[in-house]
Amino acid sequence: MLIFHNPVHEKHAGRQEMFRGKLVPCHETPARLEFVLEALRHRSIGELRAPSAADLDLVKRVHTPRYVDFLASAWRDWVALDPDNAGLDILPSIWPVRGFRHDIEPTNFAARVGLFSFDSGCPLTAGTWEAATAGAACAIDAARAVSAASGPRAAMALTRPPGHHAGPDFFGGYCFINNAALAAQALREAGAERVAILDVDYHHGNGTQSIFYERADVLTVSVHGDPTTEYPFYLGYADERGAGAGLGANLNLPLPAGTGFAAWTQALEQGLAAVRAFNADAVVIALGVDTYEGDPISKFQLKSADYLHVGRLLAGLGLPAVFTMEGGYAVADVGINVANVLEGYAG
Repeated sequence: MLIFHNPVHEKHAGRQEMFRGKLVPCHETPARLEFVLEALRHRSIGELRAPSAADLDLVKRVHTPRYVDFLASAWRDWVALDPDNAGLDILPSIWPVRGFRHDIEPTNFAARVGLFSFDSGCPLTAGTWEAATAGAACAIDAARAVSAASGPRAAMALTRPPGHHAGPDFFGGYCFINNAALAAQALREAGAERVAILDVDYHHGNGTQSIFYERADVLTVSVHGDPTTEYPFYLGYADERGAGAGLGANLNLPLPAGTGFAAWTQALEQGLAAVRAFNADAVVIALGVDTYEGDPISKFQLKSADYLHVGRLLAGLGLPAVFTMEGGYAVADVGINVANVLEGYAG
């Protein structure tokens, strides 16, 4: 497996997030990726490679140009308001909800932040743009690698911040640029007629679903915590099947909090069957390991050894595959769990 890792991920390091009514240290930290790199090196899993420069034209084919331009300039605009802002992170405080207009981009900075976000737990920092675009490069390079005639069958974008909550024109859930969506688009543009995205993170990939909801060429499948009780709450229900040309190309498999490995595996196998029925030419696996029993913000009960079997099940698709790194917040165990998936995948 070829693994593109983000060499500047640590430049995105949020100070605080809003969590259960309090400002608390961020759960999404640079240490998450360092533990994964350590585990991969220790087991000699994959070939590590730095990415090329991000293809921002492709990024703007997945995300709206005005959203990408906002991300690129947000920190500069923030500090221009007050030099002391350099010591603070950007957190939104106002949002255009039902009945409000979204078509006009205000000039007020706080209003612009709210226009392009959906929660208050996703700090935007001085290094967010650099880290996120390097992560985008990892995802695009991984997809182009597996698409090459002499390329590997599988590659991984090992990066943070994660991506699957980022939609066409919004950030949230620790995510700014949707790496899984970029990988799928890059696979399509490299010649794959049909691509599947299989999201196994604990939380629904609402951003990915939003990006492809009306497209028939990309199947989106997500196995996740029931949104009636679990973040992101407002998408991820089983009756969301796609719309327009994309009707039938979205499958949500929500499960109750406390779900163990046996029931979770049944849902995963249902998702794998959907990928096979779609006749996908390639698959993107949005790999979150916050399904782990020790995760501090999630409520499934998978054990570290279970991830070896997860990898074997994913390999059973027999498709060219791109993995993107998503959630997993039991920091000391994230590396073990990701390495187990990749080891199981490699057989």
